[in-house]
Amino acid sequence: MTDFGRVLRLAARKRWSLAGILLSSLIVAVLWGANIGTLYPLVEVVFKGDSLPDYAARKIDEADLRLIELDDKICELSSQLAESTGQTADDIRLKIESAEVERKVVADSVYYVTRMQPSITKYAPEGAYATLLVIVGALIAGTAIKLVALMANLMLVQYVAEKTSVELRSIFFRKALHLDLDSFGENGSAELTARLTNDITHVSTGITVLFGRLLREPLKMLVCLGGAMFVCWRLLLLVMIVTPLVALVMHHLSRAIRRASRRAMEEMSQLYGMLNDAFAGIRVVKAFNTQAFERAKFNQGTTAFYRKSMKMAFYNTLARSSSEMLGMTTVGLAILAGGYLVVNQKTHLLGIQMSPQPLNVGQVLMFFGFLIGASDPARKLTDVWSGLQRGIAATTRVYQVIDQPVRVRDIENPRSTPRPHKKITFKNVAYQYPSGPIVLRGIDLTIQHGETIAVVGPNGSGKSTLVSLLCRFDDPQSGSVCLDDVPVPELRMRDLRRRIALVTQRTVLFDDTIENNIRYGSPGADAHAVVRAAKLAFADEFIRRKTPDGYQTILGAGGMRLSGGQMQRIALARAFLRQPDILILDEATSQIDLESERLIHQALEKFLVNRTGVMITHRGTSLAMADRVVVIEGGRIADDGRHADLVQRNRFYQSLCGEMRKSA
Repeated sequence: MTDFGRVLRLAARKRWSLAGILLSSLIVAVLWGANIGTLYPLVEVVFKGDSLPDYAARKIDEADLRLIELDDKICELSSQLAESTGQTADDIRLKIESAEVERKVVADSVYYVTRMQPSITKYAPEGAYATLLVIVGALIAGTAIKLVALMANLMLVQYVAEKTSVELRSIFFRKALHLDLDSFGENGSAELTARLTNDITHVSTGITVLFGRLLREPLKMLVCLGGAMFVCWRLLLLVMIVTPLVALVMHHLSRAIRRASRRAMEEMSQLYGMLNDAFAGIRVVKAFNTQAFERAKFNQGTTAFYRKSMKMAFYNTLARSSSEMLGMTTVGLAILAGGYLVVNQKTHLLGIQMSPQPLNVGQVLMFFGFLIGASDPARKLTDVWSGLQRGIAATTRVYQVIDQPVRVRDIENPRSTPRPHKKITFKNVAYQYPSGPIVLRGIDLTIQHGETIAVVGPNGSGKSTLVSLLCRFDDPQSGSVCLDDVPVPELRMRDLRRRIALVTQRTVLFDDTIENNIRYGSPGADAHAVVRAAKLAFADEFIRRKTPDGYQTILGAGGMRLSGGQMQRIALARAFLRQPDILILDEATSQIDLESERLIHQALEKFLVNRTGVMITHRGTSLAMADRVVVIEGGRIADDGRHADLVQRNRFYQSLCGEMRKSA
């Protein structure tokens, strides 16, 4: 609930909209009660053949007669009191007090009727049917005003909910982009996507419910209960004895609904993951004929989600049924109690005084009408209560990500170092993944500016981790990575990464134009700079000749319209456009054809002049470009030297070169 309060603070920034919601809700509630209040003039005036002036005159005459009777009764009781003692005197005093209370009630009522009589006589229509027309007209006009207020209320509620969800999505996405890389491994992009879409949709629904029906319906209920209290507040208290039971039932069901909602959302996240895996790996699915397996896995997930949803639906139904049953019990008690008082013209029930004078038919019918009018909002509240509980559960899941601590962050007073740097230094660097084995064990390595090194080693030896630490995707547990003796964590991450361009084995292209994909990371570059970078990467020719719209060609998700070599050259052009001091190639040429590799190497030979190059590779042509080769085994630097020297002295490097010759 605390997290949902944080969402409400976001919503509270729309002050004028919230004020409009409150005002329109009050108008709807008041007119809801006023429409029910028309029962009294219909029963007591129109259906008795009177007009409002006739009714006012009759009530004044009846009140005057009643006041005379009460005055006589009080005088008689006072005389008896003078002659009585003991218990008899106490009983007479109670009767006198009761008569005086009734006299005050009658006097007050006749006072207001007398004050209003001139206006009633002047403006009210003559005749019962004319009065009926006025009442029906007022009823229709009130309903029209109520509907206008309701429309304004619904639009304002939707505005607040949607704007709040937009802000929450922005906060969530901002935090997700700053999460540590291992968070994406643990949660997966599908889990984050589910929380960003499905869960925040539930949060928006919860806000809509809270500022909509959960504000509007209780106000309607309060107006109706206030009307019933005006008719006979003691009778209302009597029939509301089941209210604590309603509160207890709803409290327990709320917890059950919230728990069931959270589990259903977890299952939905699993479904997102299944869809993401199946669609991203569709080629593998088709190639291995595993469509049936994927269908079975998906059906299993949807079945689990179905069971959780049905459990949630059961609790929702139980809440609605319980509320409706208890509401009907309240109305039933009111009918029994009110009917007894009217039929027998009594003022006491079970020895308790309900009213100073017997209730008439119009009062009791209006009392029943107000109770029924209050039960309808109560029933609607149970319908939307589950939506609020789902919103609360979803908010918790969303803020679990927003509040997740981030290890890699900028320090308060970052340092700087001249550009370009003079050297990169790894000093006794050790690294272990948060939930994995030790990867690097005491790495010492210096890379001079303008030097190109190749890093080789078996899988899992720590090559890519070395690059991640240089880019500061994470920090080592011990040791330091430095630029010109300034530790990387002491540099502002934005400044550090401006110096670096990264090209990975898995080329990442976005669903945008080729031009914008090359410009990605260099938003200030103009079209001419984009073309120059593409020419330098030997990508300009195929872009102009083999794509339908040249640089304005939309690539589609993942660049599916291009070959692997073409995608890699676009990624290289993106890196060239950035004009980095450090170019990192992480197996960038491992899965492309020889022609593409040849062109990429030609581009690199030109571009790496007076720049630092770090290549993780096992390709012989790439190794030949390196000024120095670093061999990593078991998280340590096993050897370091030129290609020709390593071939002579390092067994792993000899076997690696032998495999490269066989593959060639």
